Amino acid sequence: MQHTLTPSALPVMEAFYTLQGEGFHQGRAAYFIRLGGCDVGCFWCDVKDSWDAANHPLIPVEEIVAGALQHPGRLAIITGGEPLLHNLNELTTTLQQNGFETNIETSGSSPLSGNWNWICLSPKKFKPPVPEVIQLANELKVVVFNKSDFNWAETYAQQVNPHCELYLQPEWDKATEITPLIIEYIQSNPQWRLSLQVHKYLDIR
Repeated sequence: MQHTLTPSALPVMEAFYTLQGEGFHQGRAAYFIRLGGCDVGCFWCDVKDSWDAANHPLIPVEEIVAGALQHPGRLAIITGGEPLLHNLNELTTTLQQNGFETNIETSGSSPLSGNWNWICLSPKKFKPPVPEVIQLANELKVVVFNKSDFNWAETYAQQVNPHCELYLQPEWDKATEITPLIIEYIQSNPQWRLSLQVHKYLDIR
């Protein structure tokens, strides 16, 4: 079941102020806005409660932005779920009008909406990204679950624009096994960088 959304409200699972734990912006203070709804369905997803948008309250954009303004950081990260299931034009425009950088973390499986300072594309095998998002990605972050994912990651590395940052990230539950393989792979393929979910090691949100 999906919400019938008004232009000024979105299903918000949670919103919180923390540090970005992954990828290019790791370590920066950030306000996360996690939207409900996902049609990708990764079996190893750590936020499966986000999948059904109908389980989460519709919050007006002004209220979402007001929550972000309660904190001194001016980096807003829109995530999910799959945030591109929703029209994000009004949310991102309002955030930017209030001085925020707008970043998105997306599988890229739905058409792009919103005004973005940074697009982190994390493609999934369960539903591939649309070409537009691949071309516009600033960051390609591939979650590595098994050895075959390295070749799969390279197929997307060949499709992104030349300025896109490339990251390999171990799937959390297999990190002990996979991280040494990623380190070895990056040593042989230095165009890639390692992304670790530092927030989980630090036990913060």
